[in-house]
Amino acid sequence: MAVTTSVPHDVTDLRLADARKDMIEWAESSMPVLRIIRERFEKERPLDQVRLAACLHVTTETANLMRTLKAGGADVYLCASNPLSTQDETAAALVSHYNIPTFARAGEDNNTYYNHIKSVLDISPQITMDDGADLVSTIHGSRTELIDTIIGGTEETTTGVIRLRSMEQDAVLRFPIVAVNEANTKHYFDNRYGTGQSTIDGILRATNMLLAGTNFVIGGYGWCGRGLASRAAGMGANVIVTEIDPTRALEAVMDGFRVMPMMEAATIGDIFITVTGDKHVINTTHMAKMKSGAIIANSGHFDVEINVRGLTKMSESRRTVRPYLEEFLQPDGRKLYLLGEGRLINLASAEGHPASVMDMSFANQALSAEYMMLNATTLENKVYSVPAEIDADIARLKLASMGVYLDTLTPEQETYLTSWQEGT
Repeated sequence: MAVTTSVPHDVTDLRLADARKDMIEWAESSMPVLRIIRERFEKERPLDQVRLAACLHVTTETANLMRTLKAGGADVYLCASNPLSTQDETAAALVSHYNIPTFARAGEDNNTYYNHIKSVLDISPQITMDDGADLVSTIHGSRTELIDTIIGGTEETTTGVIRLRSMEQDAVLRFPIVAVNEANTKHYFDNRYGTGQSTIDGILRATNMLLAGTNFVIGGYGWCGRGLASRAAGMGANVIVTEIDPTRALEAVMDGFRVMPMMEAATIGDIFITVTGDKHVINTTHMAKMKSGAIIANSGHFDVEINVRGLTKMSESRRTVRPYLEEFLQPDGRKLYLLGEGRLINLASAEGHPASVMDMSFANQALSAEYMMLNATTLENKVYSVPAEIDADIARLKLASMGVYLDTLTPEQETYLTSWQEGT
């Protein structure tokens, strides 16, 4: 039976909606901070009648952020920020159960992806909410007529912040952005614990491999790389890190990991994961050195970190041997395996970050949208960090939800910390 609705949408099948509503509610049970914000938003309506275009991974956690923004009064339109991260059931539930216009299909092609971005931009948004800066870059590239009515935007991920800071540096950014990724309650937890766990989850679902005893090569030792290294080591893998930054490389060494160039690691690695935000971190020159059976994956936002096109050209054949696992036969008989088409594996073959960590990330998104509205007349065309007081409030709310409380300074201690007269 066909399902009809007046809510604008392009999803795979509205009949899938009931299969995901319970899971959205299950995710909400692990998102107490966002729930507190939604309850306040329902009363205060800080985003009343604001047109908000969001380009995010369409997951159960994102569904709860959309519910929060709508509770605050926003007219929310959502599209996917990655073709393989969409949960079709969640997209259907957002339309059918929550009346939120959603444009996302799992596995959508490139044309559909950008048509969906066009669909959410057609509302002439006042606030953008990005995961990878595709909304902002599209507006600045082909939809410049929208700029005059845009108050500002938010950005979720490292890759997007890199793009936006480059735009600011080149003096082409036309409206302010709050870099949610830079909040301590985002990157310390989402990037480190979330990416660490969900990337391992994605690898295991795609391969069913035993990680213990493998040489596990990680390209990049930022917060995502740190979290991934810790969890891979905890499962018995021999972790190897590649880096271009001397301080991060030194940190990796002191954390107990081997550090070497990717070309050297290519000859001994069993599993390769990129988390850098840069292009061709694993290139054809590296893949030519890899041993047969090597597994290659990416957990960075865009599918550029692995030279998939180059891998295809250098291979004699390409076939799918498991869902999200493709075999590339080399002329010399070696077989290399690519996970999730080179797209972020934690969302391609798994479900992304656990709801409890996305609770803080999306609390930052909701409160940053409110901050944008409150400070619309004073913000310049720059990339801003999340205000420290918002960051600290989210941490306090999260701790309280876990039953954890802090000490407080005594008057004597406060005086000591703010004076210079009292010494040893």
